[in-house]
Amino acid sequence: MLLHVGCAQWTHAAWEQPSRDKLRSYASWCNAVESNTTFYATPSRSAVENWAAQTPPDFRFVVKLPQVITHERRLTNVDAELRAFLSAIEPLGPRNHAVWIQLPAAFSPTDLGTLAAFLHKAPAAHRYAVEVRHRAFFEDAGAAGNLERVLARAQAEWIPFDTGTLFSRRPTSFAERDAWMKKPRVARRTRALTGYPIVRYIGRDSVDETVDGWAYLVELVVNWLSEGRSPTIFLHTPDNAEALNLARRFHATVAAAMPSLAPLPAPVETEPPTLF
Repeated sequence: MLLHVGCAQWTHAAWEQPSRDKLRSYASWCNAVESNTTFYATPSRSAVENWAAQTPPDFRFVVKLPQVITHERRLTNVDAELRAFLSAIEPLGPRNHAVWIQLPAAFSPTDLGTLAAFLHKAPAAHRYAVEVRHRAFFEDAGAAGNLERVLARAQAEWIPFDTGTLFSRRPTSFAERDAWMKKPRVARRTRALTGYPIVRYIGRDSVDETVDGWAYLVELVVNWLSEGRSPTIFLHTPDNAEALNLARRFHATVAAAMPSLAPLPAPVETEPPTLF
């Protein structure tokens, strides 16, 4: 059984990392990462080759489609842009776990036909996962059902962003206030559509509150693993300073309930030993 865990980034000022090869260092702590930088621009092929060189074959990238495809063009008339993006990330090979389609909050149930057409035309060689933020998908059972049917036809997954712990009480720091302004406030979702569920979970500044809030998710992941699914869980906090440690702690908590779970790698030294 294999559980992938990771963070929203592979480098952070609060993490002790070498001055070079930060992704290689990160990949010794976690076995998955959200590739958010691709939202802003399609990466060069050489950059992606470097990502692949720094990570083992069983490492998972969940790569976000560029905003020109999802937010500016709203999945319409983007064939050339999609081909260019998929070509750029080709060097990831098996590390490319899923193409992440994060849709804007304005993308509503009335736009499902556009999503269905996009997924129908998208190359079947890739796995796709969709994140929606319009509240109707979380509050209207009919809208949720229609989205699930669209995704099922493409064997695509629905990525929930669980912000319940973050919004459980009012913010007490600048980072929490900033997260309150930027993160979606939607109902928790626990249903997997495929054998590869992906969950994004955000806690609070308090490690204890963050850990208490993920208790349901630990149970859910144990059930998914027992069913033969291969989940990927991304751990966030308002400033992500503790996210790296929390990702490993989450994995250890699941492993305590499932001793046969494949272990995470052993973290490497942050800097090579020196004689001086």
